[in-house]
Amino acid sequence: MPLPDGDPRGELPLPGGHVHGQPPPDGTVHGQLPPDGHVHSEWSWDAPGGSMERTCARAAAIGLACLAFTEHADFTSWTLLAARLPAGFRAEVTPDGVVVPPDFDVGGYLECLQRCRDLYPGLRILSGVELSEPHWHARRTAQVLELGGFDRVLGSVHSLPAGDGRCLEISDCYRQRPAAEVIREYLAEVTRMVARCDVFAVLAHIDYPVRYWPSGAGRYDPGAFEEEYREVLRALAGTSRALEVNTRVPLHPLIVRWWHEAGGDAVTFASDAHDPADLARDFAGAAAMVRAHGFRPGRDPHDRWMRA
Repeated sequence: MPLPDGDPRGELPLPGGHVHGQPPPDGTVHGQLPPDGHVHSEWSWDAPGGSMERTCARAAAIGLACLAFTEHADFTSWTLLAARLPAGFRAEVTPDGVVVPPDFDVGGYLECLQRCRDLYPGLRILSGVELSEPHWHARRTAQVLELGGFDRVLGSVHSLPAGDGRCLEISDCYRQRPAAEVIREYLAEVTRMVARCDVFAVLAHIDYPVRYWPSGAGRYDPGAFEEEYREVLRALAGTSRALEVNTRVPLHPLIVRWWHEAGGDAVTFASDAHDPADLARDFAGAAAMVRAHGFRPGRDPHDRWMRA
């Protein structure tokens, strides 16, 4: 439907997604949003709405200069307790309810990435992978990294041991354990991943379990888990790796403050988009928050933000 004359929604966005006559969003650099360092496309098994080409078109439309397609390399099989996998998820489910993620098709992914680079020469498109529990799967992790030569490697935890030989996805862990226990066990596992595995450059979604925090558990307060978060951040700060500021929840400012206090050097920004519409979600606000806690853009606009 046509928009009225003078309605800014009808104007083409400037870099960073704002329009003529309006100031650049807080937290942007000359109106430019930070790079989106955590994006999924059709090459991730849990992104039925994903499309690398449409995501690049979205980036061009909102003025995002750089993004990384960090597709899932999931090696852990886990047991579904009650729910079924959402429609369109491309994973095998065995008769006894064990989810077996498919192998990451690195070759097909890289071919698609090159096509998008050819289609969008003005957009910096980084290759990437999100490794789930890489400290549990050293051999398979090494195989994927050797195939890809990736620009951006994320490390993440999506599941926990159930204590009976099975693993459970974090969302199902809440069905068996108190909510606070799930958070603490998750953060302890993240600390172990940071300590035992050095193949990733960015710690992804340190607050992943908060996405599934049960409503019956009361209001989520990161301060109740301050020491557990600080333990992860101290371990990460000693390795020159970056903390991801993921806007899916979004990440609480306290955690960024604790990261700075731990001596953390760098942050990256992540929408964790599984659909083109979610690219760079709420980045202006996230960038303003990160700047307020002592981090600034690098010399290259495609770089990580560094400690001021």
